[in-house]
Amino acid sequence: MSNPEIAAASDARTPPVAVWQILEKLKGQDLLDWRLAEVKDRASIKERNLDIGIPFGWYPILLSSELQVGEVKPLRYFSQDLAIWRGEDGKVRMLDAYCKHLGAHMGHGGKVHGNLLECPFHAWRYDGDEAVVKDVPYARNIPPQVKRKCTRNWHITEANRFIWAWYHPQDEAPLFEVAVLPEASDPEWTDYEVHEWNVWGSLQNMAENGVDVAHFRFIHGTANVPLGELRWGDWGRGADVKAKMGTPWGEVDGCISYDTMGPGQSWTRFTGISETLLVACLAPVELDHVHVRFCFTQPKAQAEGERAGVAKAIIRDICKQFDQDKVVWDRQKFEPNPIICDGDGPIPQFRKYYARYYADQSAAAAE
Repeated sequence: MSNPEIAAASDARTPPVAVWQILEKLKGQDLLDWRLAEVKDRASIKERNLDIGIPFGWYPILLSSELQVGEVKPLRYFSQDLAIWRGEDGKVRMLDAYCKHLGAHMGHGGKVHGNLLECPFHAWRYDGDEAVVKDVPYARNIPPQVKRKCTRNWHITEANRFIWAWYHPQDEAPLFEVAVLPEASDPEWTDYEVHEWNVWGSLQNMAENGVDVAHFRFIHGTANVPLGELRWGDWGRGADVKAKMGTPWGEVDGCISYDTMGPGQSWTRFTGISETLLVACLAPVELDHVHVRFCFTQPKAQAEGERAGVAKAIIRDICKQFDQDKVVWDRQKFEPNPIICDGDGPIPQFRKYYARYYADQSAAAAE
């Protein structure tokens, strides 16, 4: 696009970008409610080409602090109902939610019995490590069908103050580990400041946003953002973007360094104005629904010192940009054969890379 055409696209006589029209009306609690509310008038999964499956990987499903010893909770992720609990030994376990006896949902009213999950209906007790029934308190014999593995048990780990579940559609063992971020457990850094969204779209479209340089001008009102030097690893990718940044104390050298490990874990380190770590936690609920939590932590010396206002402003601006993208994602279709321009960024290269996370390679649209 030539410079005159770019200017015309943002000319004051034209209506503001649609996302700004929506967001300028939302403040305070109304904005928080909008971030989580369901978009009722979106097209179907099939119409939007979102039926390409869920990419495999580690996904953050709860903050560690949200599940106490002896507590059971229901969850819905990966288009499945789940029951998660923390045993008396402190270990987190998760099973598919429905009891093999008469189908009760064990996440609603289930109990922790030692380290076992007890069904609320007839107290059948499940071992989360072996995915078998260990005890039926009113029966002399356990039916042989449930003495062997009878339900799916999930690979679970805890890192960076989150509980992570490994998803693979064919139930294969983890192929890589969750990246551990030292700042997340550093006592000199703040507790997480958490911001939450429901995005009514797909992980694939959201992930592509990171290499789509052209949208920054039209969605976020900024100049095209340089990609920096991209890093492509076996299971993770990232880049470092260095830039001069203006501050109340003068211009400083700044850097935005982002990384991912699989489709569910992303983190960005901001340095220069105020040091910030953003842990972006994304987990698919359905093929057209992603639960997102942005967890921010900063050095206490900066977040609580004379630069506290600047530290807060960085977080506000990051969330504002995510709000703007969400307006598009909520109704975006996946285009398997997009028409790409020379200023769009390496979208084809990204798709070829991202295709490795799909177990079913017949989902060729993703590639």
